[in-house]
Amino acid sequence: MKLAFAILLAAHGLVHLLGFAKAFGLAELEQLRRAIGRGYGLLWLAAALGFVAAAVLLFLKPTGWWVAALPALVASQVAIVGSWREARFGTVPNVVATVPLVLTLASLGTTSFASSYAAEVQARLAAGTADEGPVVTEADLAALPPPIRTYLRRAGTVGRPRVRDVEARFTGEMHPAPEAPARSVAAEIVQHDFFGGEPARVFLMTGARFGLPFEAYHLFRGPTATMQVRVASLFSAVDARGPEMDQSETVTFFNDMCILAPASLLDAQVQWRVLDPRSVAATFSHAGHTIRAQLLFDGQGDLVGFESDDRFQSADGKTYRKYRWSTPVGDYRDFGGRRLAARAEATWLQPDGPFVYARFALHAVRYNVGARAEPQDAPARLSRGAGR
Repeated sequence: MKLAFAILLAAHGLVHLLGFAKAFGLAELEQLRRAIGRGYGLLWLAAALGFVAAAVLLFLKPTGWWVAALPALVASQVAIVGSWREARFGTVPNVVATVPLVLTLASLGTTSFASSYAAEVQARLAAGTADEGPVVTEADLAALPPPIRTYLRRAGTVGRPRVRDVEARFTGEMHPAPEAPARSVAAEIVQHDFFGGEPARVFLMTGARFGLPFEAYHLFRGPTATMQVRVASLFSAVDARGPEMDQSETVTFFNDMCILAPASLLDAQVQWRVLDPRSVAATFSHAGHTIRAQLLFDGQGDLVGFESDDRFQSADGKTYRKYRWSTPVGDYRDFGGRRLAARAEATWLQPDGPFVYARFALHAVRYNVGARAEPQDAPARLSRGAGR
């Protein structure tokens, strides 16, 4: 569907080159009998370039295709009116393109999840402390099991302030179903985790499927969690809440702590048990929920895997299945002095085999954002089962 729409945009754009060629005497075209002035010829060219650019953006940045499509549509229709008798049928593809364009623009409004995300994050940052907190020392690591101590050292936590909050930005590749691995959906993700005061996880994923924008918004604060998905900020596709979601987001929150903010483990309610030199079992308690997970490390001491049996899979927010959830991570890089995994997968270990439903690439991380005087970025606009 997305490919077909891109082909429609590109083909419609290329047809506009006929008007440009006629206006500048580059070709004699019998189908355009009326003379076209050079001013109108430039409109035909602008429409051509805009539609082709919109077709390309559908793949490179799906939710940004409207930036090229909107002026192209305006230029196209003005040019068509100027040659109405010969070009009037060009209005039909313009009308077809207008429908997804209107839906895309609706997703940019104040009722969008992007707006909800920004409001929630700003409120929490405003209520937070301006103090970054004490610097992590080697003595702070003493109570942790050896694999966790090694991991925190390699992650660059020693000598840096404790983590009160973290903002992370990703690009993602989502796979809706195991039977259709080729139907991936590109997405952009921004999330903010808060560890002081009332801990919370605020997550926004935006993308486009079949040319239509969607937003997925997760909010986990206190003991409760919600996951909502809307198409074009208008139509609700998923509204998940309840005990399964609460437990699932507790697992995800702990996963974020381990992967994105290892220093936050120093102040977390975690009971550790070393299984062998490369694996540790963790029991994490938060807001009345207790979940268990297993952390896996390589020979150098880097975290390479996180697994838990306490997370639920749900595609619609109504039906839940319980499989082992796994997030292999790797490709460690430096992010402002902290060494983190830049790539991760999210996998359900189902009876019929593993289902990798998402792949993520980490692009930017900021810590203790609430303690900084710098202006906050707006949430990323995109194209990024129970949640991520």
